[in-house]
Amino acid sequence: MAASATMVVSNKLIVNSSNGDYKVWEDPSFIKWRKRDSHVSLHCHDSVEGSLKYWYERNKVDVLAAKSAVWDDDAVSGSIECAKHWVKDMPFVKSLSGYWKFFLAQSPTAAPSNFQDTAFQDSTWETIPVPSNWQMHGFDRPIYTNIIYPFPLDPPRVPDDNPTGCYRTYFQLPKDWEGRRVLLHFEAVDSAFHVWINGSLVGYSQDSRLPAEFEITDFCHECGSDKKNVIAVQVYRWSDGSYLEDQDHWWLSGIHRDVLLLSKPKVCIADYFFTSNLVEDYSYADLEVEVILDKSTEVNVNKDVKIEVTLFDISGNECTDLLSTDVARLELHPPPRMPLGFHGYRLTGKLKNPKLWSAEQPNLYTLVVTLKDASGNIVDCESCQVGIRKISKAPKQLLVNGHPVMIRGVNRHEHHPRIGKTNIESCMVKDLVLMKEHNINAVRNSHYPQHPRWYELCDLFGMYMIDEANIETHGFDLSHHVKHPTQEPIWASAMLDRVIGMVERDKNHACIISWSLGNEASYGPNHAALAGWIRGKDPSRVIHYEGGGSRTPSTDIVCPMYMRIWDCVKIAKDPTETRPLILCEYSHAMGNSNGNIHEYWEAIDSTFGLQGGFIWDWADQGLLKESSDGSKFWAYGGDFGDTPNDLNFCMNGLVWPDRTPHPALNEVKYCYQPIKVSFTDGLFKITNTNFFQTTEGVEFSWVIEGDGCKLESGSLNLPMLDPQSSYDIKWESSPWYPSWASSSAAETFLTITATLSKPTRWLQSGHVVSTQQIELPSKKDFISPAPKVKKVALNYEIIDHKLTIRHNASEITFDNESGAIESWTVEGVPVMRKGITPCFWRAPTDNDKGGEDNSYLSKWKAANLDNVVFVKESSNVKKITDQLLEVTVVFNGFSKGGENENPLFKVDMKYSFYGSGDVILVSHVKPRSDLPPLPRVGVEFHLEKSINNVKWYGRGPFECYPDRKAAAHVGSYEKKVDEMHVPYIVPGECAGRADVRWVAFQNDQGSGIYASVYNDSPPMQMNASYYSTTELDRATRKEELVKGDDIEVHLDHKHMGIGGDDSWSPAVHDKYMIPPSPCTFSIRFCPITAATSPHDIYKARS
Repeated sequence: MAASATMVVSNKLIVNSSNGDYKVWEDPSFIKWRKRDSHVSLHCHDSVEGSLKYWYERNKVDVLAAKSAVWDDDAVSGSIECAKHWVKDMPFVKSLSGYWKFFLAQSPTAAPSNFQDTAFQDSTWETIPVPSNWQMHGFDRPIYTNIIYPFPLDPPRVPDDNPTGCYRTYFQLPKDWEGRRVLLHFEAVDSAFHVWINGSLVGYSQDSRLPAEFEITDFCHECGSDKKNVIAVQVYRWSDGSYLEDQDHWWLSGIHRDVLLLSKPKVCIADYFFTSNLVEDYSYADLEVEVILDKSTEVNVNKDVKIEVTLFDISGNECTDLLSTDVARLELHPPPRMPLGFHGYRLTGKLKNPKLWSAEQPNLYTLVVTLKDASGNIVDCESCQVGIRKISKAPKQLLVNGHPVMIRGVNRHEHHPRIGKTNIESCMVKDLVLMKEHNINAVRNSHYPQHPRWYELCDLFGMYMIDEANIETHGFDLSHHVKHPTQEPIWASAMLDRVIGMVERDKNHACIISWSLGNEASYGPNHAALAGWIRGKDPSRVIHYEGGGSRTPSTDIVCPMYMRIWDCVKIAKDPTETRPLILCEYSHAMGNSNGNIHEYWEAIDSTFGLQGGFIWDWADQGLLKESSDGSKFWAYGGDFGDTPNDLNFCMNGLVWPDRTPHPALNEVKYCYQPIKVSFTDGLFKITNTNFFQTTEGVEFSWVIEGDGCKLESGSLNLPMLDPQSSYDIKWESSPWYPSWASSSAAETFLTITATLSKPTRWLQSGHVVSTQQIELPSKKDFISPAPKVKKVALNYEIIDHKLTIRHNASEITFDNESGAIESWTVEGVPVMRKGITPCFWRAPTDNDKGGEDNSYLSKWKAANLDNVVFVKESSNVKKITDQLLEVTVVFNGFSKGGENENPLFKVDMKYSFYGSGDVILVSHVKPRSDLPPLPRVGVEFHLEKSINNVKWYGRGPFECYPDRKAAAHVGSYEKKVDEMHVPYIVPGECAGRADVRWVAFQNDQGSGIYASVYNDSPPMQMNASYYSTTELDRATRKEELVKGDDIEVHLDHKHMGIGGDDSWSPAVHDKYMIPPSPCTFSIRFCPITAATSPHDIYKARS
């Protein structure tokens, strides 16, 4: 501390010492100076009624607020307006948000001399919004890394080239703050900073995600004075604290949350901690509040002041008499004669028949703490929302209010594409509404404490939360000469300070069910100390920490990341492991991903000891950047000239940066849905898997479809289902049985849907809560016979190597030299321009690229699967009857330039051309046995651009793949080709539709081509795109994509899964792989016109 004393005396940032220049931002033992103790968020109310009105207004937020979320340049002004709005109706709180003067120096030593002085001239400086990250406003550059530090690993030293932001602004204190104390409160600054008031240094702090508060009463001009106070802040991009903040996200700097002035009386409420303890039958709760006063020595607090604590229930009140809503008044306990530990004030009380808080029923009360003088006048008043609930443990279970709730979670970074780490309330509400819409009930704050309003909203909307300390040291894993900080005593105080700051700020929030010690920071004695402190401070919650293998003594939950589901099941069944398993990260949502998630949930729902998990992660972390032509795009690592970087590894969200959902979010909603439907042994079972919410307010409906056509539908009148209960419906007495019994359809599907009949805070009426499709028993086995051939002679001619086949509506030209169809016209309209050829390649997805030399892509390229050319070996034209012509073509697939080597594929394709206009393609595929698993097995052809309407009977309407299709119902759908495309930020295989029975491609007038599975071939994987496979492979971002001159269509007999267990190793499950084995498949093609229904064509097959 000698250095700090020198610093105070000299008022300098760099202090001379015997060892040379001393830099406080490189000393892990010096983490703060003059910083007040951590505490809950303070509101500084002047009355009980004022505090109740404050929460009454603040709690009006609902689903409609999400509609005003902004993701573009409007967010800059929106963030300032929001910061000011958050202090509305708080007479003793003032926001300093707005535009501040700003200068960016390349290092601390290059900062303007004495810029903190009141006389310093800042008129030539630029301005910057506060709150903000300076990189989002043209200063310096964002850097994205996943593991590696963006500077040399040399703790605790940071580079001399250390961008340093110098801020200045002015404020005046209101007259009615006279005689009160003034506190300067920074909600968060990245990464470390010094602050001056009127030229006097008043504090230093680090930790980029928690508040720093300083008392500045003695440094300010008098309240009501015309003199302006000058606040100057010097922010360092890098500090020793940066070594503890190596999270997988953008490195962004500056004052990124609001700056507040708080006015408090000389004796004031400094902190308070609410806890409740429910009795076994939940008939009442014991309440306790610990209050800490901040008092000056001139006041005898015990005699001159009185503390009161009251619990109010203002929910549903019309704001007529909020004071009458009190439900419990707590009594002060006299302090013990020999106090040990806690030296504040303890008040206790009881609440009978409490409304319990859970994510399903987020009931909240308003807690008001008042400090009165000897005359009974209110001196100070603080308040917050609290929930009555109990977090406990049982063997292999985490319990909320006695129930083993299922964690249907997601990880969430604070990320906005335009303003970085800065927050806007409507955007936070948008996140919560989307989560609730998709049945997400839990969030892990990855990987740091987030904005205070986020917790209030999670309390209000109902979201279980893991609150995580701002500690990650992942980059140390890459070094063999430096120990992780958790092993080093010199880092212990910094790590503990971050945990204490998190717990003390957030301890009153009902949504928090678990504290986390951080993320990917190894494991050592410092973590044991952190866990010990939390267990001593707050035994009412559990502790989570994955580091060290997810099963250390410092975690109450087995919380692995990306563990394969079969390994999770092994742990759950291990009798020596008594903790529940909740995956802290799983189903890596990078690009076209999240395959296999349904398999995780089949295991979770059926295995005791598995209790859910948190998907990685919520939003693609793209930053809005302007290109040279003035257009905007979502940038990733390296786009700002940042090195080192991890490219697009930040793009792994379930939603795009502007919160447009990825198709995979539909699969998440399905796996997470609380109402399940099953059909076994002639019995339909509808189950409410909620633990607290009945089905009151939920309407059920059904629809039965045969071969893609609606047969009948209706409402389903069910009794109200209690939590964890079910209702059975017998098959033969069900309302849909008559429709099934009378239908001649080859396959029938029943869909049961549950929708909200009334709106909630987070969902609108009519919202689909759950929907499930069940394939009903088939009444007959179906194998497609040959088309019914009309007694019309086949009209064809052969000239040179061209075979032309004419039908009433169509004409096909077959090139016998190439072995493929050269063109196909329908009603004189060109439809097909190239095809039909074998295809085994797909544009690699992010998951295909994961695993370096062991990746699917590396193996495919090593086998030259990305460069296959098909050479015709032979062809034969044979007339079978006057109505049938067969053309057989044998292809050899070689790697380009390797035509003299053994072929990679041998493909026999037999076309049967019928006088009816039908074309039956039978393809026999024989891959070389030493090839790696194949991306796809199917055919490719190209349509004219005008054939832009796609109708299909299969899974949809959204993109789906063999290992991600549980949510996609089988039905009839229609889209434009443009609408099929999925604009992943980094292009790759996309737009697929699974289990397609038939598909029709038509122009706006109805002319086109129909294709369907044939004979005993299973349903196909289909996609159609203006972007070729080659183009999707070439482009590194979606803005680079160039539409082709035609539409590329793929009809796949088999398509490999997309995977998603993680994105850095081959992770497609075996059942979704395509081994290089011989196979045969058949497809039926025929012309289609506006007068022809694809349903009729399909039905005419039998």
